[in-house]
Amino acid sequence: MAITVREPSSHWMPVAASAAESDPDLPVLQRIAGGDAAACSVLLDRHLARLHALATRMLGSAEDADEVCQDAFVRAWRQAPHWKSGGARFSTWLHQVVLNLSRDRLRSRRATVPLEQLPEGAHEDTPEHAQGQRDRSLMIRRAMEQLPARQREALLLCHFQGLTNIEAAAVLAVSVDALESLLARARRGLRDLLQGGTEAYSGVPQ
Repeated sequence: MAITVREPSSHWMPVAASAAESDPDLPVLQRIAGGDAAACSVLLDRHLARLHALATRMLGSAEDADEVCQDAFVRAWRQAPHWKSGGARFSTWLHQVVLNLSRDRLRSRRATVPLEQLPEGAHEDTPEHAQGQRDRSLMIRRAMEQLPARQREALLLCHFQGLTNIEAAAVLAVSVDALESLLARARRGLRDLLQGGTEAYSGVPQ
């Protein structure tokens, strides 16, 4: 990803402590705005892995996720000099960008794309146990594919990305109450879809 390095701006000023505490990316964004190319790597190291995981789960393809994340971070470099503190966190905006780019790709395919296999159990002492974990993960993955898109996105953001309800609501541009409603319906929908196999409930997000 090509990054143009500019001379540091003479108007560069330190970020106030309170602002940096509310959004830890603000000092990094200010460095990028001032032409510090090394700060771009800081932003990548901080967010790339999680955003790539989100795009992969949305698209079912690590290669497509690579392209989505590259596009997202190009937008991040362009946005950095213009970012204003006091609103949503920059990481929330990045999640919105990745989510929207992934949605665009899904729409262009005009087909349902499988999600990445859900995490399996930490202890797989026997081949039979390992196979059971894979079977349960596959059942849950297929059930999630049948959920309405917004419910699936809410579940991915909160359960897999580890966002708080407030952060996930900001990413989806809905109220916290609406986000919680989406999560409740998603979990209920999963249980209904998995009704025939109670073993699979062990992996349903709570």
